[in-house]
Amino acid sequence: MGHREDLLEGAKRCLLEKGYARTTARDIVAASGANLASIGYHYGSKDALMRQAVIASTEEWGASVTQAPAAADDGAEKGADPLERFAAVWDSVLQRIATEREFIAAQVEVLGLLPRDEALREAIGEVLPESSEGLVAVFEGVPDTEVDPEAARIVGSFYQALLTGLMVQSLLTPDTMPSGRDLATALRRVTAGEVLQRK
Repeated sequence: MGHREDLLEGAKRCLLEKGYARTTARDIVAASGANLASIGYHYGSKDALMRQAVIASTEEWGASVTQAPAAADDGAEKGADPLERFAAVWDSVLQRIATEREFIAAQVEVLGLLPRDEALREAIGEVLPESSEGLVAVFEGVPDTEVDPEAARIVGSFYQALLTGLMVQSLLTPDTMPSGRDLATALRRVTAGEVLQRK
């Protein structure tokens, strides 16, 4: 790898180990083996490099989540209730959330910075539509090239909201995380208009 790639890999490691805000340029240099001047040469600034590290880490995590349909296909028979697939895919995603706490913590930290960091907000905003499209493809079991843009906007936003909320919940109350079946049951009850009553 060249210095540019080394710096990005070092920044991604720092993102997981130290977090976004606490990572310094010297931390990245130490993690990458590159020199301080190379950050400015290749990325313009430490902040620009860290933004790229956030995007790259998120894209890599998202790409690995696309393996969830295989787990869903094992967990739900062909032609079964769509909520069965929904539950199976969420079980796969929830397993990733539970075992990759450093990544989840970094993602939640970045979310908290968005209101005060316009450049970071814009960088994430540029890739969000593609992320929503990818989530729809994963949960519906279709190639992302077949996802209707309007479905990506509406349904993708729903999946994004669930994913973000579950990431936060996993850090706050990991012992009370729902299962995929819990989420499917909740969705079924909400759409059926069932009143949840204390027994």
